[in-house]
Amino acid sequence: MMIDEQIAAHKRLAPPKAAPKDGAKKTPAPRKSPAAKKPAAKKTAKKKTPRKAGSRKSGKGKFPQLPGWFKSLCGLGIKLSIVLLAVLLVVGIYLDNIVRSKFDGQLWNLPAVVYGRVLDLEPGKAITLSEVRRELDLLHYHKVRTPQRNGEYSSSKTRIELIRRPFEFDDGPEGARHVMLVFDGHGLRRIEEVGSKRELGYLRLEPKMLGMLGTKEGEQRIFMPREQFPEVLVDALLVTEDRDFYHHGGVSPWAIIRAMMVNLQAGRTVQGGSTLTQQLAKNIFLTRERTLWRKISEAYIAMIIDYRYSKDRILEAYLNEIYLGQNGGKEVHGFALGARLYFGRPLQELRIDQQALLVAMAKGPSYYNPWRNPERARERRDLILRLMMDNGTLDGAQYEQAASRPLDVQSRPMIASSQPAYFQQLQRELKAKVGDNFTPGVGLRVFSTLDPLSQNDAEQAVQKMLPQLAKKAGVDLETALVAVDRRSGEIRAMIGGSRPGYAGFNRALDASRQIGSLAKPAVYLAALRQPGSFSLATTIDDKPIKIGGGRNQIWQPRNYDRKFRGEVPLYYALAKSLNVPTVNLGMAVGLGKVIDTLVELGVERSEIPELPSILLGSFTLTPLEVSQMYQSVASGGRRAPLTALRAVVEQQGKVLYRSMPKASQVVPEQAAWLTTYGMKNVVSQGTARYLQPQFGWAALAGKTGTTDNNRDSWYVGIDGREVVTVWMGRDDNQSVNLTGSAGALRLYGDYLSRRQPEPLRLAWPSKLITAKYNRLPNGTLTRDCAGAYSLPVWDKNGKVKAYCETSQPARWIQDMFGL
Repeated sequence: MMIDEQIAAHKRLAPPKAAPKDGAKKTPAPRKSPAAKKPAAKKTAKKKTPRKAGSRKSGKGKFPQLPGWFKSLCGLGIKLSIVLLAVLLVVGIYLDNIVRSKFDGQLWNLPAVVYGRVLDLEPGKAITLSEVRRELDLLHYHKVRTPQRNGEYSSSKTRIELIRRPFEFDDGPEGARHVMLVFDGHGLRRIEEVGSKRELGYLRLEPKMLGMLGTKEGEQRIFMPREQFPEVLVDALLVTEDRDFYHHGGVSPWAIIRAMMVNLQAGRTVQGGSTLTQQLAKNIFLTRERTLWRKISEAYIAMIIDYRYSKDRILEAYLNEIYLGQNGGKEVHGFALGARLYFGRPLQELRIDQQALLVAMAKGPSYYNPWRNPERARERRDLILRLMMDNGTLDGAQYEQAASRPLDVQSRPMIASSQPAYFQQLQRELKAKVGDNFTPGVGLRVFSTLDPLSQNDAEQAVQKMLPQLAKKAGVDLETALVAVDRRSGEIRAMIGGSRPGYAGFNRALDASRQIGSLAKPAVYLAALRQPGSFSLATTIDDKPIKIGGGRNQIWQPRNYDRKFRGEVPLYYALAKSLNVPTVNLGMAVGLGKVIDTLVELGVERSEIPELPSILLGSFTLTPLEVSQMYQSVASGGRRAPLTALRAVVEQQGKVLYRSMPKASQVVPEQAAWLTTYGMKNVVSQGTARYLQPQFGWAALAGKTGTTDNNRDSWYVGIDGREVVTVWMGRDDNQSVNLTGSAGALRLYGDYLSRRQPEPLRLAWPSKLITAKYNRLPNGTLTRDCAGAYSLPVWDKNGKVKAYCETSQPARWIQDMFGL
C-alpha cells in the first residue's frame, strides 16, 4: 500500500472530534498571568536587506530558486530545439522526396549499348575454322585446353569446342551452350551439343559490343542487376569497404570511431568512416567538397536511403555507381563496364584476382592505375586478397594462386574500338527509322550490322597501305571504304578517312566525288538487258569520235592509253575499261536508257546530268552511293537498300524497331549476271589483274575507276560475301598521281589478304546458255557452233540455241541474210 493510501486509511479509522452543540458556551482559553507579560518593545525602523534577484528564502523542504538568466537560457534552448527539430523535419521531408524521386525512378541516364552483327552458324555454311577462331578472339573468348566456363574454347585442326556465353538477343535471351563445331574443306559440317551428342541445326554467337550512344553526360555504365554480380566480388567489396553493411542503419558510429583511432595513431588520414551507403549518397546526390555540412547531409541522406530501401537494392546501386576510371573523355562507372575497360571481358568471367583488382580500383582509379602504377595496383590487389582470406572467403591455396598471378589487364584501357564513321551512319538511320522512339538515357540496346572481322581488317589495311601509297604518290592521301553484304545490303564496315579511329569529316558518307569509270558497268548493263541487240560478243567501234555538246562545244573522248583498236568485243571493252567503245555503246543504247538503269540501281536521278559525258562517270557520288549501285548489280539485279541498323530493343525486351530485308528485282537477273561476269574478266584479264595471281581461285569481280588528271582513285571489289568500295584522293581535289589500279586496288588487295574472300559463285539464271565463237584476227568474235571460245548469252527467245540445232545450209542462209 502506498504512503498516501495509508494516511487516508488512518484518517478514516481515527474517532471524530465532538462538535459543540448549538447554543452551548465555548470554554474560554486560560489567561496568562501578568508576570508572564513582557513589556512591549519600542518599535524602531529596521532597514531591510535587499534580496538578490532570483534568490529564494531557504526553508525546510524547499529547493533553492534558479537564477533568472538560467531560466531564460533554458527557454531559449527549448525554443531552438523545437526550431531545429522542425528544420530537420522539413529538410528530411525534402531530402526524402529527392531520394525517392531518384531511387523509385531511373537512377542514371543509361547510354544505348551498340552491338555488331550476330554470327549465325549452321551446317553447310561457307565459313572456315580460322574465321570462327578469329571471331572468338575478337569476342575475347579465352583459349584453354578444355573449356569449363562460359567464354572459353579449345581448337584443333578440324574442331572447335566452346561454351557460348548467355546473351539476350533482339528476339529473346539464350543461355550458355557447350558445343562442338566440326569443319571440313568446304566449311562448317556439323554442330554437336557436348554431352548429349545431339546435332544442332544452328548456333548464334553473341555480338561484339561496339560502344555506346545517346548520353550527353560525361558518364558511361552498363546496368547490371544485383543477382548477376559475382558473389566473390561482393564479398571482397564488403570486407574491404564496409564489413557491417548489413547491420548498420546507413551510418556506422563504430566505423567512425575506429577510423578516428587509426588516423590519430597514424598521424594522418589513412582510413575513412563512411559506409557504402554514405559513399552512394555522396556520389549520387552531393558534390565532392570537403565541408561539415556535406558530411552531415551525406549521413542524413544515407539514413533515409537505408530506411527506405533494402540492403540489396542499396548494394545494387553502389555496384553500378562506383567510379572506376576513364575511357577517353568519359567516366566509367560500375563494375560491369569496369571489367570491360580493364580486361575486355564480361564481369562474370573474371578470375578472383581480377575481381580483386577491380575492388582495388574503387579506392582510387588514378592512384592505383594498373598501367601507370602496376606495383601499387598489385600491392592493393594482394591486400584485398589477404583480407578475403582472413574473412574466410578464400582459403590459403586460393589466396596463393590468386596473389601469384600477374595483373593481366589489356594493353591499354579500352571498352570497344572506335568506329566513328560507322556510328555516324547508325545515328542517321536511328533518326530516320526510329525517330522519337529512340529515347536517350534509358539504356536501349542497338543491334547493328557491322562485322567486326571486316571492320578490323579494313582498318589494318588502311593503316598499312595508305602511308605506302602516299609515299609513292608524293602527296598526302585521304581515303574512304565501305563494305556491304552482297545479298542483304547490310553495311559490314566503314572507314571515313585516313585515321579510322578518329571522328571528323566522313568521306564515306559525305565526300561526293566524280566516279569516272565506275559508271561503265551501268552502261554495259543497259545494253545487255536488250538481248536481241547486244551480247558480250557484240562488236563495238574503238575509233576517234566527236560528240556535240551545248554552247557549240565538241566532246572528243579518248582511251586512257591514247590508243584506238578499231573494233573490240563488248566484254573486252569492259575488262580493259576502254572509254571510246563505252561511249559508242552508250549512245547506241540511248542516253535516257542508261540514266534509267543508273536510277534503278539506286542512284538519285537528280545526281545525273543528261550529258553524254556521264557515260564515263562525269557525275559525283559518295562511296556509300557507289556501294548501293554495285550491290544491285552483284546480287543478280536485286537491290537491297543499304542499312547499318538491324534492331532497337528496350531493357525490358520490347522491340522498338527491327529491319526487315526488302530486296527487289530492279533490273533483269540475266543482264545483271552477264555484267557481273564481265567484271570477273576485269580481274582475270583486265585492269584489276593485280589480284589474279593471289586470288584467282575465288573468281572475283571488280571495277577500277580513275577520274581526269588522276584526281580520284576508285576500286569496287566483289567476292561471294561482300561488295567493297575504296576511294582515294585529296580533299582539295588535286591530283594524287594514282590510277584506280595503282591506288585503291592495292588497298583492297591488302584487305583481301586479311579477310579471306569467299568464292564468287553465280547461279545461272533461266534462259542463260553458253554460245561458241571464233576469234577473228582483229580480236572480234564471230559466231561458230564449233568455235573454241565460249561466252554466256541470254537466249531470251531460244534463237541462240536453235541456231546450232539447225542444218549447216540453213545456218549459211541465216548468216547471209542476217537472220
